[in-house]
Amino acid sequence: MGLMQQKPARVRILDAAHELMRTVGLARATTKEIARAAGCSEAALYKYFPSKEELFVHVLTERLPRLLPLLGRLTVEPGRGSLEDNLTQIARQAALFYEESFPIIASLYAEQQLKRKLDDTLRTIGAGPHVPMRALDAYLCAEKALGRIRPDADTTAAATLLLGACVQRVFAYDATPTGERPPVDAFAARVARTLLGGISVAAEPARPATGA
Repeated sequence: MGLMQQKPARVRILDAAHELMRTVGLARATTKEIARAAGCSEAALYKYFPSKEELFVHVLTERLPRLLPLLGRLTVEPGRGSLEDNLTQIARQAALFYEESFPIIASLYAEQQLKRKLDDTLRTIGAGPHVPMRALDAYLCAEKALGRIRPDADTTAAATLLLGACVQRVFAYDATPTGERPPVDAFAARVARTLLGGISVAAEPARPATGA
């Protein structure tokens, strides 16, 4: 506790919220328990975060692998690097983000009232699970404008396919004989190559898979 108390209160609250949300889920992580774990009062918690929903958003943006900054940078600077490398970066970061966020949000689907409240909060502050998809769509559109993606490519569908594959990696492999998820680097590379096979122009074909 002594080491934790040396941290600023806001940092302690975020650390405690991240740990509790990760271990017991968002629905069961109460502000009272978070404040206790952070070594502060609920009043102090609300000084920094007006609601549990907004605290959750800050946990996502400050404690989990950061996806939106990467997408924003690529959208501002389309044409830099190869499409395959860029999409591999995105797939890797998305896979890591969903791997850490899914245990936090999974419990919400058993608490529909709380989920609706969270959805309302996210809409109010311009956040939500649709935001990365729109950001990736914007990046792909920027690349299409530069001629690196086929003019008839459906960028919205492509964004959905890439991020959807990353979500599937979180839970779809639990029932396999090994119960192991594919290693994130090899997974990201394969997803990027496969997606490029459908949207890239002939001038920049996807490199063939190596069986990773």
